[in-house]
Amino acid sequence: MIAPSSNTVVEPVTNALLAARNDVSVHFTRIRVTSISLDPADTRQFEQDAFTGAAGLLGDARVDVVAWNGTSGSWLGPGRDERLCRAMEQVTGVPATTSTLAMLAALRAFGAKHPGLLTPYTPDVGAAIAARYAERGLAVRAARHLGRTTNYDFALITDAELDEAFAGLAAAGCDAVAVVCTNVRAAHLAARWEATHGVPVVDSVAATLWRALGLAGDTVPITGYGALLALPHSGPPSPRQR
Repeated sequence: MIAPSSNTVVEPVTNALLAARNDVSVHFTRIRVTSISLDPADTRQFEQDAFTGAAGLLGDARVDVVAWNGTSGSWLGPGRDERLCRAMEQVTGVPATTSTLAMLAALRAFGAKHPGLLTPYTPDVGAAIAARYAERGLAVRAARHLGRTTNYDFALITDAELDEAFAGLAAAGCDAVAVVCTNVRAAHLAARWEATHGVPVVDSVAATLWRALGLAGDTVPITGYGALLALPHSGPPSPRQR
C-alpha cells in the first residue's frame, strides 16, 4: 500500500480489518500529501514519478499487489489512475490498483447507478468527483461534503458527523454510499449503517483492501465490517510476472 504522508487512518484501519487473518500481511510506504484542493500546487502532489518510486520500494519486499491507497483519481480522473497502475505494474511486475478504481469496482459489484458521496472535501472537489463518476456511468444522487482541506484534519471527523451525513444520503434515495477518502475513519460504521438504513456502504479503505485481496487471488470473506468485505473479493487475479 502507498499512503498519503499525512494519513493517520489507513494503516491502523487496514490492519484492524485483517485482525482475524494471520495469512495476510500489508506493507506501507508513503508519498507526500498534505492538503486537498483543485489548486495546481495540490494536484502536483499526485504526479506519477512519486508513485513509481514508492512502488519500486514495495517491490523490493516482493509483495503480491501494489495499491495507491488514496482517492486522488476520484477528482483527477480514473483514467489517470489506470495509467498509474500500468506504470506501477511495469516497475514491480505485480498487479496494481488504486482506491478510486477499487471503489468503482465495488459500486459495480453492488449494481449501484445512483450513489451518494460522503467526503471530507470542499464542494468544488466534490463536484469534480461527481463529474468523474458520471463519466463512468454513475449518476450521483446526493452528496455531503464536510468542507475540510487539510488532509490530517480529515481523520478528526467524528462518528456523529458521519452518522448525520450518511442518514441524509440514505434518505435521499441513494442506492449506495461512497465514503471517498482513505483518511476518514468510517469502515467500522458500515455494518451499522447498512443495518439501519438498508443502503450498501463503499468505504475507501475497505474497498482498497477488498480489491487488493482480489488481485492477490484471495477469496476469504471478512465479516463484521459490512457487505462489501463479505463479498467474494474482486478479481480476477493476475499472475505474478517475476
